[in-house]
Formats: sequence, structure tokens, C-alpha cells
Amino acid sequence: MTQTLLLKNARVIATMDDDQREIGNGYILIRGNRIEAVGPMAECPNEADRTINLEGHVVVPGLINTHHHMFQSLTRALPAAQNGELFDWLSALFPVWRNITPAMQRAASRTAMAELMLSGCTTAADHAYLHVNGITLDDSVQAATEMGIRFHGARGAMSLGQSQGGLPPDELVEADESAILRDMQRVVEAHHDHSPDAMVRIALAPCSPFTVTTELMREAATMARSLNVGLHTHTAENWKDVAFSKERYGMTPTEFTEDVGWVGNDVWHAHCVHLDDPGIALFAHTGTGVAHCPCSNMRLASGIAPVRKMLDAGVKVGLGVDGSASNDTGNLLDEARLAMLSARVREQNPGDMTAREALRMATRGGAEVLGRGDALGRIQPGYCADIVAFRTDDIAMAGGQSDPIASLVFCTPPRVDWSIINGRVVIEDGELLTRSLPHIIEEQNRIAASLAD
Repeated sequence: MTQTLLLKNARVIATMDDDQREIGNGYILIRGNRIEAVGPMAECPNEADRTINLEGHVVVPGLINTHHHMFQSLTRALPAAQNGELFDWLSALFPVWRNITPAMQRAASRTAMAELMLSGCTTAADHAYLHVNGITLDDSVQAATEMGIRFHGARGAMSLGQSQGGLPPDELVEADESAILRDMQRVVEAHHDHSPDAMVRIALAPCSPFTVTTELMREAATMARSLNVGLHTHTAENWKDVAFSKERYGMTPTEFTEDVGWVGNDVWHAHCVHLDDPGIALFAHTGTGVAHCPCSNMRLASGIAPVRKMLDAGVKVGLGVDGSASNDTGNLLDEARLAMLSARVREQNPGDMTAREALRMATRGGAEVLGRGDALGRIQPGYCADIVAFRTDDIAMAGGQSDPIASLVFCTPPRVDWSIINGRVVIEDGELLTRSLPHIIEEQNRIAASLAD
């Protein structure tokens, strides 16, 4: 008999369904890895194999992170990179990243995943473009399996070194683009799961126009579509990024994106801080997604993305924490808060982003961007059982009881109290169950210290 899990007495459930239902004093019944029923306690079933009392909790769909560079959690707040914009910041970090090993990659990924999970994230995409010293995407997949997080691994690449006019040092790039493409196909065949409830999916992700050639962008797009997997890259992140595209390719980032075939429902672009009006229209028309990373954009002084304009045009927008060296944290609930605040600042209009709109981007929006809108991002019968619950009696929400859903976004983001991923409890009473958090932290600090020496 399939195991059942009953979540009952929730203070309020934000379903994120098409009717935007918010159910006070509600329950959720999970059978196996799927949601079977959700509703008010008056309709709650009497029995289940396990019951969890969520009295005093606000419950939302698991948050979805659409962009990260998990290896960067080893180099947070590095002094040489603290005050640089994107290109200077990268130039300061490249020499340090040259020394990262596969074991370090796995440790950094476990740290990044634990931090995400404790903020309420249940699905995470990692743009893994560093392939030195034997690092492969398999290292990240292994870490995700250990942690129990739903994972979208984006096999990134850098092939355009400084000697060819790119930004990365030659020793950090993979010069053989045919070898890159072969490995991209290998990791898809080894790890990608096409099923609706897949725990691991793979995307192809040349890093950015200033790190790869036009030929690799085009060939990766062709390969991804032949394998039926997604495509991911950075676009229009800051003014230097825009200037590079115009100087090298004679096109705006939007024009370049369309020229190499990187638009469509299977594509999502990170940052898009300087996406112009034609680009917004193109993304809306083609179903191309955006991973909005407000903290990183502000940390690197890249600017504030025109998210309100994107949403109004019909662009799919999700949230990303970006690399933990460009935001120095990995809290996805905090990213929702910053998305709301930065949207208001951009046009000096508080109405430009509500708390519920920000929360929607963190859940349904992210699912749509990753091509998982039919299975993730909602608390709805038939959807995957990815559900998180936050205590409303935390100090962060004291005094915010009149609207606990909005308080999740307006107030200091609390640590998640319960997290269920694919029907499995992975965080209970605020404690990570899948790996020892003290061990993760100790290992991370020891490795990071060795890199900084």
C-alpha cells in the first residue's frame, strides 16, 4: 500500500493554484510523492500512515531556485572581490577558482544545497561552468542525491580564453569545443530524467557570450533540442556585458540571443538586468524564461532588472540566488523579499511588486521557467509533494499575524521548519535530516581556508 502523509491544522496554506486559493486552518494529504488532496480541516481525512501537526505554520509550495553557481560558496566575501563590478569581480576570483577540485566541488554543492533547503527551497538549478582538475557535472549530481533536493544541473562551459578575446584566463577554459559537446551529451544520457516527477534533469549551458564562441552557442542549442533538454546562459547582466556583445558581435545581447537560436520555451536566461524593450517583447513572444537574481545584481552594482515590465509583457520570470560569491548567501526566501523591494525602488512605486507576486515568482514562476509548471510550484492534487512550512511564532514574524503569507516576504526571512521534497521529509523542526549540518559547515570552512591561502 502506498504510504500516506497527512499535514493538518496549518494556519494558512498558500496553494498558488489558478484560483490563488489561500486556505485557513487547512490540511494536505500526500500519497507517495504526489499531493492527493488539499482543503479546510472540516474536510480532512481521519487517518494516514503519518500525521504532522502544522498548527501555527504558514505553508507554501517548495521554493524553486532557477540560477546558481554552487562552487562559489567556497569563496564568499573574498577581500579582493568585495568591491568589484562583474568583470573585475570575475577577474579577482578566476585565479582562486583554478584550484578547485572535484571533492571541493561536492562539498561546496552540499553547502549551497543545505543553505537553500533551510530557506525553503526544494528545487535548485546549478549553472556549473567550472571544469578544471577533473570536475564534472557528476559531482554536483552526486551532492544533490545525497542532500535529497530536486536538481536541475546545467552543464556549463567556458571556451573563449583571454588569448581569443574572452574574459577568462586560458587555463580556466575548455579549449576543445567538440569535447565539451561530447561531455554535454554524456551527462544528459547519464542523468537526465524526462518523467514529470524527475529528481534530476540536465540542461546545456554555455556560460555567456564573453566566455564561449558563437559556434558553441549554436551547436549546444542544436544538441539540446535533439536531446529534448533545456538551455541556459547569462544575458545582459551589466553594461560591460552589453558593450562586449556590441563590440565583438556587432549586436545587442537581444539580437545576439535571437541570432544563435537561444529563444523558446526550452530556454531561460539569467539576470537580464539590461534587457531592452525589443528583448522583452522577444522573450514574451517566444516563451523564453528569465532567472531574476536581485541580490547579486545589487551586490555587483549591475543594476535593477525591469521585472515589472517583463511580467506585464508576459515573460516567464523565476528567482535565482546566483553564485554564493556574488551574493554571499543562498537564501531563496530572502531573494523573494529583495525582488519585491528592488522592483519598488526601480520605479519608486510600492505597487510595482506585491508580496504575493514575489512569492509566486519563487514558486510557480520558477517552475514555469524550468519547464516544470505541470508538476511543481503549486499545492494542488496531482502535483509533486514539494511543500514547506514556516512557524508563525518566530521572532521574525512577531506582530505580523494579520497576514502571515505577506509577512514571509515583508519580514526577516525565517528558517524553514518543515520541508518535504518528493513526498520525503528532509527537514523536521528546523533540522536537516539528510546530512549532518555541522559536518557540512566544518568541511566547507576547512576547504575554503585552504583555497584562500
